[in-house]
Amino acid sequence: MELSVIYSRAVAGLEAPPVRVETHLSNGLPAFHIVGLPETAVRESKDRVRSAILNSHFTFPDRRITVNLAPADLPKEGGRFDLPIALGILAASGQLPADQLRHHEFLGELALGGNLRPVPGVIPAAAAAAQVQRRLVVSSQCADLGARVPASEVIGADDLLRLCAHLNGSAPLAPARPEALRPAQDYPDLAEVQGQEGARRALEIAAAGSHNLLLCGPPGTGKTLLASRLPGILPPPTPEEALTGLALRNHLESTLDAGEFRRPFRSPHHSATAGALVGGGSRPRPGEISLAHGGVLFLDELPEFSRHSLESLREPMERGEITVSRTRHKVTYPARFQLVAAMNPCPCGFDGDPDRACRCTPEQIQRYRGRISGPLLDRIDLQVPVYRLQPGQLLAPGRGESSRAVRQRVVQSRELQLQRQGCANARLAPDQLADACLLSSVCKSHLEGAASRLHLSGRGLHRTLRVSRTIADLDGQDTVGVTHISEALSYRELDFR
Repeated sequence: MELSVIYSRAVAGLEAPPVRVETHLSNGLPAFHIVGLPETAVRESKDRVRSAILNSHFTFPDRRITVNLAPADLPKEGGRFDLPIALGILAASGQLPADQLRHHEFLGELALGGNLRPVPGVIPAAAAAAQVQRRLVVSSQCADLGARVPASEVIGADDLLRLCAHLNGSAPLAPARPEALRPAQDYPDLAEVQGQEGARRALEIAAAGSHNLLLCGPPGTGKTLLASRLPGILPPPTPEEALTGLALRNHLESTLDAGEFRRPFRSPHHSATAGALVGGGSRPRPGEISLAHGGVLFLDELPEFSRHSLESLREPMERGEITVSRTRHKVTYPARFQLVAAMNPCPCGFDGDPDRACRCTPEQIQRYRGRISGPLLDRIDLQVPVYRLQPGQLLAPGRGESSRAVRQRVVQSRELQLQRQGCANARLAPDQLADACLLSSVCKSHLEGAASRLHLSGRGLHRTLRVSRTIADLDGQDTVGVTHISEALSYRELDFR
C-alpha cells in the first residue's frame, strides 16, 4: 500500500478541527515534502520523524514521500502531527497494518529516540474524537487529561515502538482511566485575617453571589490578604467547570495534574498589556481573564493598569466570554470570572487616613481616581473601604472565623440560588430580577430614593438588586427587605467619577 490516511486534530481555541494526514510514497529521487499550510514547527517534523522511525527499529522508505495535511486552508502548528506523520509513513510502506488506524486519532510530538511527548489541546481533541466514536492516542504523560472527557476513550503510549505493538495487536494498551478528583486543601485561610469585619462581610457576599469586588484603602491594610482568601470560601467547581479550566490551562501547559479540583486565582502584574489580559497573538491564546474562568481575577493596584487594558475588561465582564479576532483566526474563549480589585485612595495612599497626612494635591487625586472609568466602576457590585487597624487590634489574641465556616454559609446560599433560578445572583438576567427580587412598595420607594440620590445608572440599579438578593439569601429570607437593600446600597457609595 503506497497511500495511507491517518486522522488527527488541530487546535483552535477550545475546538479541535479534524485533520487528515495523507501520506503517499512514489518512485523518484528520495525526498520528503509536507504540504497543507504547515508552519515552521510542522515542517521541522521531517527530521524528528525520520530519526524516530529509525531509532524505533523500523525502515525509513528510501522513496519520494509526500504528506498532505488536509484541509489545506487550516493553519497547522506545533509538533502535534509528528506521530500521525510517522504512522502514515509506516502504513504506506507496509510496515504497519492500516485496518486499525481508521478507528483511532493520533496526537503527539516525537523525540529523536521515538519517545512520545505531550502536546497542548488534548481535552478538546478527546471530546471531538468521542463525538465521532474514535479512540484518541496521545503521550501517556497527558492521557489522564483526555480521559477526563465523558464518553472518551484515550490511550496513552510511551513511545512509537510500543504504540505500533498495540496497533499490531501483539501488546494492547489499556485505555487511560481518570483518577478521582481531589478537592484542593491548600487555600489560604480567612482566619488569618485579623479584624476588618466590614471587608470580611463584603467578601462573603461576593462569594455567595459571585459578585465583583473593589477594596479601597491605605497601603498595608490587608487588601491583598483579603482577596487571596476568596477562592477558599467559594463553592467547589462543578466537574464541567473544572474540565473547562483544565482545557484552558492546557493551551499553555502540556502536562497538568488532572486530578486537581480547585478554583483558579489569577493575579497579573499591573504592567500586563490588554492582549495579556484578554488573550491574543498571531495565533490567539487565552488571556488572564479566560485562565480565571470559574474563579477569581485579582487586579492589585487597579489604577496602575493602563486605561486600554482596563477598558478591555468591560465586555467580557458582561458576556462571560471573549472573542479574539485576527486576520486568519477568530477564537472565542470563556471568561466567566469574578473580578476582585484593590487600590489606594490616592497616589500616596493616605487620603482620609486619620493617622497620616495625605501629600497629594486635589488635582493629583482626581487624576489618579480618573484612571478608572465610570462604566468599569459601574460593573463592580461591591465597593468597600478597608481601614487601617490599630496595633492593639492586630496583636489581639485569637483568630477570626475560618474559611471553612464561611464556605458553609456560602454553599447554602448558592444552593438556594441554583434551586430558584439556576444560576448565581450576579448572573441574573434583567427579566429575571422581578421574579427573584420580590419588592414591597416600601422597598421600592426606598430603592428609588437612594438610586436618585446616588445617581445610579440602570446597570447600577440592577446590580444593587442582585446584591440585595444575595444578602437576603445569606439571611435565609425568601423576600428582599429594606435592610438588605440598605446594606447593598452602602457598597456603592465609593464614587470616583
